[in-house]
Amino acid sequence: MADAGPSYDEDGGQRRPDDHAHFAGQVHPTGHGSSRPVREYRKSRGDRAGNALFSVLARAGIGPAHLLTTRGRKTGRLRTTPVILVVHGQQRWLVAPYGAVPWVLNARAAGQVRLRRGRDRHDYTLRQLPAAHAGPVLQRYFRIAPATRPYFQASKDSPVADFMAEADRHPVFELIPLSEASAGDTAKASRP
Repeated sequence: MADAGPSYDEDGGQRRPDDHAHFAGQVHPTGHGSSRPVREYRKSRGDRAGNALFSVLARAGIGPAHLLTTRGRKTGRLRTTPVILVVHGQQRWLVAPYGAVPWVLNARAAGQVRLRRGRDRHDYTLRQLPAAHAGPVLQRYFRIAPATRPYFQASKDSPVADFMAEADRHPVFELIPLSEASAGDTAKASRP
């Protein structure tokens, strides 16, 4: 496949080759599982229409989607995209099923995001999980977000090790409520 030249992210910055999901047809890195082809993410008109629908539903508080708002790392403008969270008890994780797309780069640069669903709005700081912790979260995400399955090398029957091997291509972020993060910083500063 020939390189089509530089691509530009939603924030207007030129993307580096390692910034986007570009793994089509690769064999699973651990050597486990199948060598089934992996779809490369390219935003289509269908994706834009789907995002618009999910955004409307998230604003109304209907369905599983949340609206993720990040600040553009170059422009400083706010960018919003619908996302599906993995929730277990009080813990929440944000998964990047399409790789290091613009919202991932913006979130990493800012270190915090805002999530909205219906009238609920919450600010979070982010902590990217290492592969050992990201694997189980990716496996859960794979079950709740079936539309993203073609972008994974692992399959529904794959062991967690196969999902751990994909953590570098599908970053997972732990969401820490900003109020908790601030309280933790205050507690650390007050210790002798």
